[in-house]
Amino acid sequence: MAFADKLKTLPGVSHLAALQLLDAAGEVVATIENKPGQAGSLAVYNHLGQLHGAITPEAATQGIEIYAEHSEDARLNPGKHPNIDRLIGLVERGETLRVKHVFAT
Repeated sequence: MAFADKLKTLPGVSHLAALQLLDAAGEVVATIENKPGQAGSLAVYNHLGQLHGAITPEAATQGIEIYAEHSEDARLNPGKHPNIDRLIGLVERGETLRVKHVFAT
């Protein structure tokens, strides 16, 4: 199944303005905003956070699968898909990021 099709099966994110990803020290290492070009990643990361409680290596592996055809492109072109690159890095390093929701007002 292609990424666009998988995206349609994920919970909606219209109530979110963004997600912040926090490292073990509680520092914000990334923000994924609810805007064109990032909304799909917002949905993926939100879904993974809901299922796993954080973006664990296990969650990251699942996220790489959700990104489908884009994951292979990310592996071939590091830096082109930073949100996928982040998941690949979490798996490789065995790290976890906490998810903080920023709600739309």
